[in-house]
Amino acid sequence: MVPVVNGHRRLRGPYTIGGALLRALVPVALERSPGLVAEHDIEIRAVAPGLRPLVPARRRLIEDGLTEDERILVPAPRRTLRIANGVAEFVRDCLEEPRTLLVDNLHEADPADRELLRVLARRVPGLTLAVGSAEPPWEGMRPVEARAQGGPPDDYVASDGTSDDPRAYRAYLSLPPEERARRHDRRAAELRAGAAAAEYALGAVPYHLEHGGDTDAAAQALWAAVDHCVTEGFLHAVAELGSRGLRLVEPGSDLWWRFTQRTATALAGLGRRAHAQELYDHARRVSVDPAVHAAAAYGTAMLDARERDPARRDLVRARAWINEAIAISTLLPDRRTRAFKLGFDQNARALIELREGRADDALGLVQSAIDLAERDLPPGAHPVHRMVLFANRAQLLARLGRTREALADFDRAVAIDPGFPDHYLDRGNLLFEMGRTGEALADYETAIRVSPPLPEAYYNRAELRLAGGDLDGARADLDHVLELDPGYLDAYVNRAGVLEMLGEHEAARRDVEAGLALDPGNAHLHGVLGQLETEAGRYAEAALAFDAALAADTRLASAWANRATLRFETGDAPGAVDDLTRAIELGEDAALYFNRSTALDALGRGREALADLRRALALAPDDPDVRAALERHEKEG
Repeated sequence: MVPVVNGHRRLRGPYTIGGALLRALVPVALERSPGLVAEHDIEIRAVAPGLRPLVPARRRLIEDGLTEDERILVPAPRRTLRIANGVAEFVRDCLEEPRTLLVDNLHEADPADRELLRVLARRVPGLTLAVGSAEPPWEGMRPVEARAQGGPPDDYVASDGTSDDPRAYRAYLSLPPEERARRHDRRAAELRAGAAAAEYALGAVPYHLEHGGDTDAAAQALWAAVDHCVTEGFLHAVAELGSRGLRLVEPGSDLWWRFTQRTATALAGLGRRAHAQELYDHARRVSVDPAVHAAAAYGTAMLDARERDPARRDLVRARAWINEAIAISTLLPDRRTRAFKLGFDQNARALIELREGRADDALGLVQSAIDLAERDLPPGAHPVHRMVLFANRAQLLARLGRTREALADFDRAVAIDPGFPDHYLDRGNLLFEMGRTGEALADYETAIRVSPPLPEAYYNRAELRLAGGDLDGARADLDHVLELDPGYLDAYVNRAGVLEMLGEHEAARRDVEAGLALDPGNAHLHGVLGQLETEAGRYAEAALAFDAALAADTRLASAWANRATLRFETGDAPGAVDDLTRAIELGEDAALYFNRSTALDALGRGREALADLRRALALAPDDPDVRAALERHEKEG
């Protein structure tokens, strides 16, 4: 397919390998099946920016045409998984015969490239991956001997500093510093003039400029690379390139702050909180700019407020920092700047209020931010900020039961950027809860259409299909979720349940085991395991599984109900009544009352059993089993 690809991220940035693969495939695909290329425009343009002139953007986000200060969204780390799956599907559909991809220096590749190779190995039949690396080979890849590189100093420079030949490096170091700089400058000029300049601008060009004679040019090149990678969600690359940029710029300068803010944001997104905190603390020590202090206070607050692990989350500390940000933003002299930054900070404090259980207060803060934008920002300015505020207000309104108002706000958010997939998912979930399943399905499928492969959309569609009794459709969607993301825990939970209902007990057990390997204490999976053990007649094991489920989550009604069934079948009618009572307390259901009436009957508590049957009929007046049991009970008196 392609010659050996040097995967070192210093060459062409985060997708050095992926870009080489696409540059080999896309021109041929454009001749044979241009529709396939168009179908994967987002992925191709992200991974190989040099191909953008050949691959027009069919699906666009509103951010694509905005200035830097208006592009406030930073994609989550999972976006690279979406891109990797899209590239894998493109490669799969391009291949007409088995091929081999040879990659060297895999251990120096960016995490985005490494993730892509794992997805290719898993999802593209007929593609053999042969890699040279200082690491042991991964599953689905075979090792090959690394290429020999090296020779005179120019060979080291020509390799863009990736040669691992010690002779070349020694020869390079033997040159006077000014001569090394001259050769780096010459190499940078060659790369900038080359056909693949767009990719080299993410790797080799900044590297050579850093080691050449023009520090300002190097900083600007690194900033351009950082800005591109932030927009695309290549957070590991942002963290590395931004750190390099910070070493070249004057502390306190505008570019220094932009590097600081973007790098800290990327580090926070990657879970590297301590390093992000160091950057914000350093900014406070260096700068006296109020806008810098407000933004640093906001960023520090979000390190806690967005922490997924409640045990590591300090909302008291987060509140203190966001209050400082609000206090400073309130004093900013420019009305438009103040409206944006203060609204941004109020929206952040709303998250803290919500995490502390005060949804009404959170709603008031978001409303205040919307009022500021509508009053003090020019019409059409900061559309992404407005979109985020409408979507957040929609989430809060939905939580407070004000579903019609919430739906109107989701409509506003979607209208601002119809290419943004996440709001279709959120609106679809609300429509699903409202019983408007056809519209919910349309939103899920729109999210699938406007985004690279999106596991969450297939998962949500599976839940909708499951609720409608379409077990086969739900299973197909869950199969695809786990093909896209084998670590999607909830998909194992739901598919195990579907497989259990379909009678495929061994397949369900495999999903339970896979899910428990990811989350050993998962209550839902232990509950499904209990059902499987009950079906197999292993009652002691079933009881242990149900006990584990309820130890993990005492509000899991299905585990109480299923343990009740087990207890009744093994002669423990009093235990069954107790468990069904707990399940009913968590949520009334006709089947629970019907089953408890059966257990009460077995205990000779006929009057209570009759009351349960009457309640069951009230909840399910068309259930023939309930009606027949009630009539029989009333006749027996």
